[in-house]
Amino acid sequence: MRDYMPLSASPFFSMPDSPSSPKARYIMIGGFLGAGKTTAVAKLAQRLTERGLKVGLITNDQGRELVDTQMLRSKGFATEEIPGGCFCCRFNSLVEAAGKLTTSTQPDVFIAEPVGSCTDLVATVTYPLRRIYGDHFTIAPVSVLVDPVRAARVLGLESGGNFSEKVVYIYKKQLEEADILVINKLDLLGPERVAQLRDALTAQFPRATVLAVSARTGDELDPWFSQLESQEHGAGPTMDVDYDIYADGEALLGWLNATAQLQATTPFDADRVLTSIAREIQDRVRVQHAEIAHLKMTYSPDEALAGEIAVINLVRNDFVPELSLKLPEPSKSGQLIINLRAENAPEALAQIVRESLHAVRELFPTLSIQLQHLEHFRPGRPTPTHRDQSPTG
Repeated sequence: MRDYMPLSASPFFSMPDSPSSPKARYIMIGGFLGAGKTTAVAKLAQRLTERGLKVGLITNDQGRELVDTQMLRSKGFATEEIPGGCFCCRFNSLVEAAGKLTTSTQPDVFIAEPVGSCTDLVATVTYPLRRIYGDHFTIAPVSVLVDPVRAARVLGLESGGNFSEKVVYIYKKQLEEADILVINKLDLLGPERVAQLRDALTAQFPRATVLAVSARTGDELDPWFSQLESQEHGAGPTMDVDYDIYADGEALLGWLNATAQLQATTPFDADRVLTSIAREIQDRVRVQHAEIAHLKMTYSPDEALAGEIAVINLVRNDFVPELSLKLPEPSKSGQLIINLRAENAPEALAQIVRESLHAVRELFPTLSIQLQHLEHFRPGRPTPTHRDQSPTG
């Protein structure tokens, strides 16, 4: 095992009982695939930046070429990416990423976004971080975001497309270890559905504070963000996790990351192209009776100003692809990044993406799509670097 990296202290945060020892703030925002974590991270980072704090972001995924990293960097945030495994299995890489951000930007706050299929983060990340690097960080309560429709289906409140039992096990374990459960996408729900879901979460996970927000519109973010800024993660025993079921659940999820170069003889509407690709993928996944966990794509024009990208998301089979960022002008060339996660065979996802790109080329005759990189796999068995049963190990 590699030696631990010493981290420089921040000039802003300090423990209440040790004002002479300034510390950086560590905030982890988890949640299952499609819950809206990246949007929430961006909103929190923006809020802290506007208050004069330096913020460093750490993204995490089983693969490489992440849409989340591209989107956050496009907004001007210092962002480090940890590919190839979750935080729990890449603990030393998490610390190294924090060290790189410290060297380059000296953040007052680190915001970490773990893999959407990862759980047991308190035992494998929060407690080891506190034990080994407690002199460098104060640690905020663990937040877990939920997509309200997905959560309602998992909890049996509504019918509709859902995951198999072992994937649902991971989903519920994420909810179980949360200090703060955040019902996201408030703008999509009526008050009765919000109240029903809040009551169900409170009944099943009474230890957590349950909030409801819209990361996209900014509604009700202040109470949540205030807790992340001011409260400390509490001490207590970690939850029990059956790593065999956990591993089986992750292995049911297919992972695909791809990049492609788009080019046309005449300018094309990149937003329309992204939407067309998303719909083609969606239709083919439905035909195979698989369930999409999250499809994310970005398009970065070669000719655009820095930070100008288009972003589209699809979080369920029976939802509509949503453009969260649009381009102001047509484009002639640029890079497409595709991140697709679904309960389906990785080989099937690769075929779906190839067929979808070919179909879109037919829809836009002047457009060429050159696939440059494609990786597809199932996540390996989670093997944490550390697993502390308590804050002291």
